[in-house]
Amino acid sequence: MADADITFDDQHGVRQVERDTDSAPLLEIQNLTKTFGSVISLSDISTTVRAGQVTCVLGDNGAGKSTFIKTLAGVHQPDHGQLLMDGQPVSLSSPRDSLEAGIATVYQDLAMVALMAIWRNFFLGSEPTKGWGPFKRFDADKAKSITRKELSDMGIDIRDPDQPVGTLSGGERQSVAIARAVYFGARLLILDEPTSALGVKQAGVVLKYIVQARDRGLGVIFITHNPHHAYPVGDRFLLLKRGRSLGDFAKSEITLAELTGLMAGGAELQQLAHELQRPDAPAPQGDRAP
Repeated sequence: MADADITFDDQHGVRQVERDTDSAPLLEIQNLTKTFGSVISLSDISTTVRAGQVTCVLGDNGAGKSTFIKTLAGVHQPDHGQLLMDGQPVSLSSPRDSLEAGIATVYQDLAMVALMAIWRNFFLGSEPTKGWGPFKRFDADKAKSITRKELSDMGIDIRDPDQPVGTLSGGERQSVAIARAVYFGARLLILDEPTSALGVKQAGVVLKYIVQARDRGLGVIFITHNPHHAYPVGDRFLLLKRGRSLGDFAKSEITLAELTGLMAGGAELQQLAHELQRPDAPAPQGDRAP
């Protein structure tokens, strides 16, 4: 990888760093721009996703994460910029185009039916069948067997595939959605804030499944606002703020402290802490006069 220095700036965050150009990435995003009327949702966003790696996209509410996801999922078409898969330009004009290209998006609502069994949700819309012609019917035994095997291969121990999805914990539901995407041939997995509504233990479980998907050779885009969730599993970090990039880094180019500082706003956060401090509170040890 090409060497690069990280230059911090209170107003603009950091400058763009050089990318690894040793081989064609699974997905390369070049100068992606999307506007809605006069509102700029994304402006010249660039990053890469490689097979067997996790690219984390971080930003607070209004940063442009949802538009970024929907552009890769084929819901929105960019106004400028291009997407390349395996070095070749691709046009994703619909969600079906995205799926056919091997991009699977797991949204926060997971697109599951809470009252239906796990195995029914696993094959929802793509049910295996047996028989022929007018006698063709849903092959429930095959669906249950495949569901149990795929979840087991991901290290997911489901007590009973017949139990309704609504009885699962948040982390278990995420794991079923991830395993489903892997089974149906995803090469690139986009996860929309999978840990945002989970407790500490369940978030850790989902992070483990992200690592397992990565280790199986998938490229993963992990959307989150939590740098403490992103840094342990991430190989690359793209930071967004109001539709603009604050930087695109390999893990070797940024520390967790620097990542957290950029997410928190750096000087803005320090100013806020100063404003919120009680007038009669003792000054920090380093600020006291001798």
